[in-house]
Amino acid sequence: MPRLSTHGLTLSRGPRRLFTDLNWSLTAGQALVVRGSNGSGKTTLLRVLAGLSTADSGEVRWNGLRWKPLNASQRETCIYIGHINALKEELSAAENLLDQLNFDGGVHDGAARGAALERVGLGARADLLARRLSQGQKRRVGLARLALSRKPVWLLDEPTNALDDEGVALFVSLVEEHLARGGIACIATHLALPLSRSIQELRLGESAEVSA
Repeated sequence: MPRLSTHGLTLSRGPRRLFTDLNWSLTAGQALVVRGSNGSGKTTLLRVLAGLSTADSGEVRWNGLRWKPLNASQRETCIYIGHINALKEELSAAENLLDQLNFDGGVHDGAARGAALERVGLGARADLLARRLSQGQKRRVGLARLALSRKPVWLLDEPTNALDDEGVALFVSLVEEHLARGGIACIATHLALPLSRSIQELRLGESAEVSA
């Protein structure tokens, strides 16, 4: 069974220790919701999981094998969406989606991309330049990317930023579908997400604590 886990993970930012000896494990169909105040290390943890940053000590393992930063297997396994939309302002919503899918290494035809944009409410705005989209609409381009992703691990940093209630409900449904397929998700968020699947919660702060 697919398994993502951390073992003795210790992480600092400059002279400040964020957390020490962090251990948790997720299997197929499970999600980890990461909470904590600003500066507690939520984004940094996700970047370590994605192989974009290194920990002081400890390991991230996938199916028992250690992941090293920029590992090819890691890129094939994970999709990471940060708290910044990272769209190219002079490309349209449809072009940005294609650009992101190419980065992910997925193959999707135009019909599938169009259906994903329609699902997230951007069908009529697919040809609008990103600079003309609202912040919530820009975030929905990322939701269309998730709708087409079949990577087993989703690493999502404040994915509901700028989304209205409808957008949050859509995001929750996408995560539920991913978990139902046997996927794994790590989500840094300040919102209470009404996920019905198996969830663990990690609170970062004075001490890092994992609870079911």
